[in-house]
Amino acid sequence: MKVIAIIQARTSSKRLPNKVLLPVLNKPLILHQIDRVKRSKMLNEIVVATSDHKTDDELFEILHKSGIKTFRGSLENVLERFYKCSQNYKSDVIVRLTADCPLMDPALIDEIIEFFLKNNFSYVSNSIDEEKLTVPDGFDIEVFSSSILKKAFLNSKLLSEKEHVTPWMRSNNNNQKWFHYEHIKKRKFYRLTVDHFDDFCLVKSIIENFNQKIIDYSIDDIIEYCNNNAELSLSNISIKRNEGYQESIIKDQNYMIKNNLSGEELYKRAKKVIPGGNMLLSKRPEMFLLNGWPSYFSKTSGCNVWDLNDNRFIDMSTMSVGTNILGYSHPEVDKAVKNTVEKGNLSTLNCPEEVFLAEKLIDLHPWADMVKFARTGGEANSIAIRIARAAKGKDKVAICGYHGWHDWYLATNLYDKNGLNEHLLPGLNPLGVPESLKQSVIPFRYNEIDEVKKIVSENDLAALKMEVERSNPPNEYFLKEIRDICTAKGIILIFDECTSGFRTCLGGHHLTYEVNPDIAVFGKALGNGYAITSVIGKDNLMQYAQETFISSTFWTERIGPTAALKTLEIMEQTQSWKTITNNGFYLRSRIQALADKYDVKIIQNGLLALNNFVFENNHQKYKTLITQEMLKYGYLANTTTYLSISHNRSMINDYIHYLENVFKKISDCENGLSVDKLISKNICQEGFSRLN
Repeated sequence: MKVIAIIQARTSSKRLPNKVLLPVLNKPLILHQIDRVKRSKMLNEIVVATSDHKTDDELFEILHKSGIKTFRGSLENVLERFYKCSQNYKSDVIVRLTADCPLMDPALIDEIIEFFLKNNFSYVSNSIDEEKLTVPDGFDIEVFSSSILKKAFLNSKLLSEKEHVTPWMRSNNNNQKWFHYEHIKKRKFYRLTVDHFDDFCLVKSIIENFNQKIIDYSIDDIIEYCNNNAELSLSNISIKRNEGYQESIIKDQNYMIKNNLSGEELYKRAKKVIPGGNMLLSKRPEMFLLNGWPSYFSKTSGCNVWDLNDNRFIDMSTMSVGTNILGYSHPEVDKAVKNTVEKGNLSTLNCPEEVFLAEKLIDLHPWADMVKFARTGGEANSIAIRIARAAKGKDKVAICGYHGWHDWYLATNLYDKNGLNEHLLPGLNPLGVPESLKQSVIPFRYNEIDEVKKIVSENDLAALKMEVERSNPPNEYFLKEIRDICTAKGIILIFDECTSGFRTCLGGHHLTYEVNPDIAVFGKALGNGYAITSVIGKDNLMQYAQETFISSTFWTERIGPTAALKTLEIMEQTQSWKTITNNGFYLRSRIQALADKYDVKIIQNGLLALNNFVFENNHQKYKTLITQEMLKYGYLANTTTYLSISHNRSMINDYIHYLENVFKKISDCENGLSVDKLISKNICQEGFSRLN
């Protein structure tokens, strides 16, 4: 049986850098340790295992010149270093020692080796159970077989297992026989390891004391010295034992979050502490593929999203619900934001960027005179309604489209619980909205001008609020007629451009139709992922924002306006609206070609840059099937694609290539195959409903 001692050593200690080379009596600390270990009678060989990192070059040279056998391996994966060292020196039994224990007693080493060889254990140590320690910190010895070292090398997953070599060997889950060895004579506990400067001072004093008298001093001689020098010996006793290992446990937790915790598992936890599981209905996994959707991201770039397990997906769905026209993590926008963060985001004074952004938005929309900023679309829409009601002194509003979650909007469903069903999200529950708001909001359908005329004739409206375009384009004169009606009746016309803004031109979509509102609302793409929304309008109306109280602390932060200014600058440089519109046309034609090829009936709608298609049969099931199958190919996908300038024709072609496989299956389902047999997860949710 070849028994070797492997002394683990490096110079890059965070708490006491270069500690193994600190001089005592004109000799590096590690050479004092090796001199003591050499007196062991049961060791066949001694090897110092250090890293192959440049920080350990000096250590290696000193050992080499001193005739000490060495092995160099991974700096971080010490387990791998030990395993390869053991293989290199063909050991049967390994004694693991660390270079922060320079006072090691060779008699203790022999005692444990002898016990190990006489008993049927794979691993023995005197430092496992802190409640049963019989020697001071600094005399830690581990003895194990080469076979269990190999198993540990092959099976260890955690950072702590790789950084500290032996934790896997004594894990309760590996069925290995291990033992905590208690020395028969229990010594008084002192801290005689070297990890801090106070530790070094104590150990240095001990070495200097004995090396001037005797070289072969024992642990009991050391304990006696400590007893006789109590003030020095207790100077470091408050330092925690095994600090490095405890830090590794924290690293393990972070590692598990990043690499082992799935989005599915985290979402289950989220639903216990967050109503509905998250902050936005449109991002709930139920809206895509419950128990299959990745749910959480770790990083983004371009149109790529990485989940918690570092799996990369190409986002061919909503690009964070339409916020990123320039793509995720745009370097110029992010750089501008980082510069702002470094300088300061909030203070008692105002941020100058809000003035520059207001001027820019007015420059892009000459009909507007003033701007009010917020940070979410729902807030901005509420601001617009408050201003309109204040200006007109009236309560009633007619609406068409989706305008957020606030009371004024959900009041639509107080009169008719299905009032908002045709405005993006069916099933919205007005629970908690004051009954007094009943009949204050009246919905109308897009392109139904006669319906608008009827509502106007029967109600004294403060405002008419609508999306310029969502699913379908306006009839030839629809928007102009709306404008004329509002002008004639003195009704404030509000265009909600949170979604449509900057998709067809550098500004509101209404500019393409040459129909101007009195107030317009922008959001989503304005900050390319950073929170910023705006309400722009005519001076005589916007001044009412001073008559009614509209104010919020975090509307004054600097990041949003900074991101918006840089985003608008890049949009103008790249003419982003042209890229996303042209690619949207290309994507729509490719999807239609697939549908025609496989005789699958679909209806495509939405702005070209916000393409959406609906199956005439089994829409929710086929939509779920698309998500399920495209995830296998590395895509976040359903039946909606919000394009960014990061999407290109090559990417679209690749997407269509894989999507064709799904259309083949859908075609089979149209011809008799049960789609239920193809869907392995729950069907995606439609609209709003409470989640358990």
